[in-house]
Amino acid sequence: MGLLQRLEMRQGQALVMTPQLLQAIKLLQLSHLDLAAYVDAELERNPLLERAEAEVSGEAGEPRGEAAEPARDGPDGEGFDGEASAEPWLSHDLNPSRSEIEGDLGTRLDNVFPDDGPATREAPAGSEGLSLTPAPYGNAGGSFDGEAPDFEATLTAESSLHEHLSAQLDLATRDPVERLVGGFLVDAIDEAGYLREDLAALSERLGVPLALVERVLTLVQGFDPSGIGARDLAECLAIQLREQDRFDPAMQALVSRLDLVAKRDFASLRRLCGVDEEDLSDMLSELRRLDPKPGRAFGSGPVEVLVPDVFVRPAPDGSWLVELNSEALPRVLVNQSYYATVSRGAKTDTDKAFLSECLQTANWLTRSLEQRARTILKVASEIVRQQDGFFVNGVAHLRPLNLKTVADAIGMHESTVSRVTSNKSIGTSRGTFEMKYFFTAAIPGAAGAAAHSSEAVRHRIKQLIDGETAGDVLSDDALVQRLRGEGVDIARRTVAKYRESLRIPSSIERRRERAAMPAR
Repeated sequence: MGLLQRLEMRQGQALVMTPQLLQAIKLLQLSHLDLAAYVDAELERNPLLERAEAEVSGEAGEPRGEAAEPARDGPDGEGFDGEASAEPWLSHDLNPSRSEIEGDLGTRLDNVFPDDGPATREAPAGSEGLSLTPAPYGNAGGSFDGEAPDFEATLTAESSLHEHLSAQLDLATRDPVERLVGGFLVDAIDEAGYLREDLAALSERLGVPLALVERVLTLVQGFDPSGIGARDLAECLAIQLREQDRFDPAMQALVSRLDLVAKRDFASLRRLCGVDEEDLSDMLSELRRLDPKPGRAFGSGPVEVLVPDVFVRPAPDGSWLVELNSEALPRVLVNQSYYATVSRGAKTDTDKAFLSECLQTANWLTRSLEQRARTILKVASEIVRQQDGFFVNGVAHLRPLNLKTVADAIGMHESTVSRVTSNKSIGTSRGTFEMKYFFTAAIPGAAGAAAHSSEAVRHRIKQLIDGETAGDVLSDDALVQRLRGEGVDIARRTVAKYRESLRIPSSIERRRERAAMPAR
């Protein structure tokens, strides 16, 4: 068998993902928050990039450039332009005294209402011992010459749950051992307000009796908010009911069987608690008013508002105006003048290569951001065109829509449309919706009718269940018949799946609940 070595040249084609193309694809699927973070990192890394807002920083306030100096008066009360001063008292004194200003304008400190008078006034004759000295705020002795206190100094930061409980612990006991144990218990309470530490393990770790740990836990459970430090839901509700003096034997039996409450087995609950339907209804209503997570009012992070990437507004001619949200689009510019200045001083090849790379990266970033904005607007406009019925009449008129339909309509690939619709939202008069919300599966219509959107069918199921009465509770089979009567060919298991996704109990549980809790 002979082995030969030789050189061959072959020609072929291959798709290569350049770094610039990878960057464009990456920017396309980022949300506006992630995009802002990415652009901030590029601004720190690339000296040739700058924010576009810097050029228009004076739109809301004064124009850029040198600040306009205030008009200064020359001698004899005339301005430097020769015009006389508008204020007569400026014509004879550039720095009038306070008494002269008060005399001319009638703003003497004694020319006020009695309740709003100065901080210190002399008592009238014949009123010995009378002193009118309202408490000053922000100035010593009621003087208005000093500066007011900083407003930010009067603000307080929102305390966390741990800080709130620790402050109460310091006031509740002076025993150092109890404070030590209480500090460990407070540290073991989670954000919901529940104690996730085993008392026996904590007692062994601290080397203190278990009875002491239980006593301190009872002390902590009396802190605000009510129900804090409970080890389970039943204990949390029991603590709140005890503070309201409503933990009677019937309520105690109800709290001990929360599993029956979840199953809506009201007949068993009536037998267990020994009450009638009306009393049980009152007890359940009282139970619903309690807070199952008392610690959620503390330490929660700031509420993240869903900022739409695209706005849709009705136009006067009946069409829709689709425009990008400028606040969600970071605007950056390439500082060409700075590049020209720095490049003239570059001497080594390393410096020149660095500047060239920074310029190329900056240009590609600005182009990628522009391309991303155009692509989002193009996809959003097609979604609005396809789902025109939703914007006019609501969820019931959603149409089945997939990525391929939009991609074929705008001449793009499905993967591009998928990246555009990820982590993006559309602001409408009906609320803010994710772009993925408008892509729904198709459910065939009955007797050859047009297909229906799965989201519209889910909405219709909720409407039918909300319209039930105590004597007419719809089962899944009944819902199927109703929907088929409206032209929707749907299976029973699909109805059950949609009902469970809406967190709606079964017809048996709804019938039991409506029978045990009649409408008032």
